[in-house]
Amino acid sequence: MRARRMKLVGGLAVAVAVVGGLGATGAAAAPGGGEGPRYTAGAPGAGDAYFPYAGNGGYDVQHYDLDLTYAPPAPEPAPLEGRLDGIATIDLVATQDLNRFNLDLRGMDVRSLTVNGKAATAIAPPAIGATVDGAAYWHVQDDDRRVWELTVQPRPKLKAGQHAQVVVEYGGTTTVPLDIEEAEYGWVTTRDGAIVASEPDGSMTWYPVSDHQTDKASYGFEITVPEGKVVVANGVQSKPEETSGGWTTWFWDAPDQQASYLTTASVGDFDLRETTYSSSGVPIIDAVDTKLSPARLATTNASLARQADMIDFFESRFGAYPFNSFGSIVDNDSVGYALETQTRPVYSSQASQGTVAHELAHQWFGNAVSPERWQDIWLNEGWATYATWLWTEQNGGTTAQQAYNAWYAPARTTAYWSLQIGDPGPLGLFASQVYNRGAATLHALRVEVGDEAFFAATQLWLERYDDSAGTAEDFQAVFEEVSGEDLDGFFQTWLYGQAKPPATWTLP
Repeated sequence: MRARRMKLVGGLAVAVAVVGGLGATGAAAAPGGGEGPRYTAGAPGAGDAYFPYAGNGGYDVQHYDLDLTYAPPAPEPAPLEGRLDGIATIDLVATQDLNRFNLDLRGMDVRSLTVNGKAATAIAPPAIGATVDGAAYWHVQDDDRRVWELTVQPRPKLKAGQHAQVVVEYGGTTTVPLDIEEAEYGWVTTRDGAIVASEPDGSMTWYPVSDHQTDKASYGFEITVPEGKVVVANGVQSKPEETSGGWTTWFWDAPDQQASYLTTASVGDFDLRETTYSSSGVPIIDAVDTKLSPARLATTNASLARQADMIDFFESRFGAYPFNSFGSIVDNDSVGYALETQTRPVYSSQASQGTVAHELAHQWFGNAVSPERWQDIWLNEGWATYATWLWTEQNGGTTAQQAYNAWYAPARTTAYWSLQIGDPGPLGLFASQVYNRGAATLHALRVEVGDEAFFAATQLWLERYDDSAGTAEDFQAVFEEVSGEDLDGFFQTWLYGQAKPPATWTLP
């Protein structure tokens, strides 16, 4: 849940190269000739209109094993820079005959690279770039978008359907990466460690990845840090931490399908608390910064104490909790927002009750079912906001209808209403309208189709697209299937209309 300034990227020096023609270069001719290339390059992006080079084509990742060693910054006045070294083992399946493919990786140096145990063959980089141990690695800028690509040419080539294991040894200095809005994200270096919050495409700042939510995978983490530091990642600890020679290694296992932007491996001075459980048996694992102020710690403790009740309530509305655990990472950092990192949301400075409810709801809406396109982020943020309305009502506070009316009633600017929440643009992903008009859209839909159809369709949406991703059109189709109504006019008004919706859906 991010309230972020919206301004253009500037001031970043990057090399410039043309990447659009890379896919055809060097393709091998098919046997017999005359039939065109058989082996081609995987696309350098997943095809998202907002982030064209996020993710990659030509393969489907099954699992990441991340073996990392991290040294946090020295005390002040030393620069705020850490050191990250890693070995990423990536199990994937080729979805086409591949002569090369890309991984997303930003700000790290590649030391070695193998595919199925064999060194990858070096390929010619673009006009400006570098070849490092079998990999062409470069920074490019295209149409004011920052792009980072690592291109791999396997020998032998990969056939469609073939399983492959890619091992990348890499490392570099960590600082404070910025996203397209110049907000902190990815592996954000802190004085006592790092807070890792990667939406929308920041995972590439700390490991090589197909960095788009249409390529989900399971994860394993083995992370070594100076003795006394705590590492908290997704899932559950696969075995107790081990300490030797002044360093401690932490082991975390996240077996559920997970979008890359939802990964975390935060490092710090955390109080890793005793596991508690929801009524349905979901383990709740909390890590709270030991340096929170007394007031923020009190707020955080009161909020986290409600997590089990929240899980119980949301399970009654949305179905079983979708993952192997839940919990929190509360860090005394400068990021300034919370993020629904899978199973273990990240909270900056403190965790309020409303924010905890919001990030928990994301485990169903955004995490179990992700937006196939970033333009459909309202399916994440609108749902998490609306679920918070439902939780507040459940606890005797403002009802969802009252929250809707309070949103609808005030006079607002033309600019407010003109933002299309169904296509807000890459600089509008975290605009308030995406959250609040998104929630209002869902309440209006509930009024339109009735409670029975609304909650039945909600559960069908979650069941049908679990561990996957869907679009606004898919969402509409599910609600039309359950309700029997034609909802074209409704969704056109609420998602793409550029004026205040009519009062049709406002109740006394």
